[in-house]
Amino acid sequence: IPLSSGMILLTWQKIAPTALLYQISPSLNMEILIMLAILSTVLGGWGGLNQTQMRKVLAYSSIAHMGWTVIIALINPNLTILSLMVYIMTTLTLFMTLNLSSTTKIKSISNLWNKSTPMTMIVFLTLLSLGGLPPLTGFMPKWLILQELIINNNPTMAIIMALSALLNLFFYMRIIYVSSLTMFPTNNNLKHHWFFSQTKTTNMIPTLTTISSMLLPLTPILIIMT
Repeated sequence: IPLSSGMILLTWQKIAPTALLYQISPSLNMEILIMLAILSTVLGGWGGLNQTQMRKVLAYSSIAHMGWTVIIALINPNLTILSLMVYIMTTLTLFMTLNLSSTTKIKSISNLWNKSTPMTMIVFLTLLSLGGLPPLTGFMPKWLILQELIINNNPTMAIIMALSALLNLFFYMRIIYVSSLTMFPTNNNLKHHWFFSQTKTTNMIPTLTTISSMLLPLTPILIIMT
């Protein structure tokens, strides 16, 4: 499917189910939510390990993210909304960047460096934020969710969720590592440069990048609000 369609499926289409989950969360069974959350995070993590298409990687990442959204719905529904908002902002940034540069495969990210260095850095930052690497914004909902699980006497669940998050972070780190190793040479002494025409970014991408990577300092305020 096109990147634009994938972006809609992984962002807009999540709003209605999450709103429904928010409304019915008080009447849900905790054991069922825990099983669904563990299944989603583990399957999403394992499924994304051997993928070469960015759309498939992001699809499995979406499955894993739903696990985090589901597990906190009964304990603190406000964190469910926060987690979804952070995920949508980060995913929008990544999809818009990939769509603008026509990047659909993991190996194509190495070519993106020569089209636009800033866009490559945006892709790397948003991938790390999706993986929940501190001090990026994606770490914030995971941190708050783990804290809520521990406060509500669920340390085992917190450990399982944290370990499953490492699977997602691993395949994101692997994408960045492989892309960095396979970048074209850009030595100034070369007679023919490997540079392609520069890709211009839209005004919305820098704003979304800032939101998806630099909101962690606002965590104390969000703790008070939730």
